[in-house]
Amino acid sequence: MTDGILLVDKPAGRTSADVVRVVKRRHRLQSIGHLGTLDPFATGVLPLCIDGGTRIAQFLAADRKAYEGRIRLGVATDTLDTTGRCVAEAPIPPLDPAQLDGVARRFVGCRDQVPPMYSAVRQGGKRLYELARGGVVVERAPRRIEIERLVLRPSTESSGIEFEVRCSKGTYVRVLAAEIGEACGTVAALEELRRTEFGSFTIGECVALDDVLEAPAGELPVLPPRAALRDLREIDVDGRTAFRIAAGQKGALEELPPPGADEQLAAVIAPGDRLLAVLGAEDGAWRLRRVVLPEASELYRG
Repeated sequence: MTDGILLVDKPAGRTSADVVRVVKRRHRLQSIGHLGTLDPFATGVLPLCIDGGTRIAQFLAADRKAYEGRIRLGVATDTLDTTGRCVAEAPIPPLDPAQLDGVARRFVGCRDQVPPMYSAVRQGGKRLYELARGGVVVERAPRRIEIERLVLRPSTESSGIEFEVRCSKGTYVRVLAAEIGEACGTVAALEELRRTEFGSFTIGECVALDDVLEAPAGELPVLPPRAALRDLREIDVDGRTAFRIAAGQKGALEELPPPGADEQLAAVIAPGDRLLAVLGAEDGAWRLRRVVLPEASELYRG
C-alpha cells in the first residue's frame, strides 16, 4: 500500500526536497510531496504525502509544532544558525537554571516575530533568501506567532542552552534562538534543531530515511488517509448518501449532523470504512471541501 502519509525522521544534511526525490525514485511513486519544510541541518518529523495521500495534504497543515535543540551562545551569524557566517561575538554571562526559567517565561504567549532574511518568504516577487545571498537586506513585516511552551536549560555538551518549544505554525526557531541569546545578555545562533511534533504526528511514529529506502519497493509503512486525519470528527453515511455527496449534491450535506461551534472540518466515512470526503464548516453548515475517494460515484451507485 502506498496511498497515505509516510512519516519520515529526516536526517541532517538533506533538504526536504532531497528526501522527496530519493523516496520517489526508490519506490517509483507517481506523486509525492512533503509538508512543513525543514532546514538541511535540522532533523525530525517530515510528513510525506504519497499518491492518494496528496488529496488530503491541504487538511494537514499543522497549527502546532514542537522542537528540541541547542543554542550556541556568544556567536551570531548571518543565517541565525551555525551554518552561517559569523557576524558578531560576545562574552557569555554565567547562567543558572533559575535565570533560564525566567528568560523562558518572557517568551511564552502571543507575540510578533520578524521573519529572518534567510527564509522562503516572498517579498517583491523574490524569496528573502535570494535577496540575502546577494547582500540585500529589506524591511520585513512582523507576523503574529504563539509560543505555547518553552523550556530552557544549560547544555551538558557546550557553553550553550538546550531547549524544548511548542509553538504555532510560522514560528522561526532561528529567530527565537537569537532573541533568547539577547535576553541572556549575549548573542546566539541555533546549533541543533529537531522537530518532534507536527500537529498530531510525533517523532515516535517516524521511520528513519535509511529504513524507508531499504524497504521493498511499494511496501511503505504509510498511514492511510483516514488515520492521518485522526483529529477530525467522523460522520458515517450510507451508500446512497455517499453517492450523493460524491456527486456534489448539496442536499445530501444538509441531512448530516451540523458542525459544532468549534468544528472547522469533518471526515465523511462511507460504507466499507472508506474515507469519502472532507467537509468544511461555513455559516453553521457543512460545505464539501474535497472528495478523497474519486471512484465513489461508481462504488455507491444505486
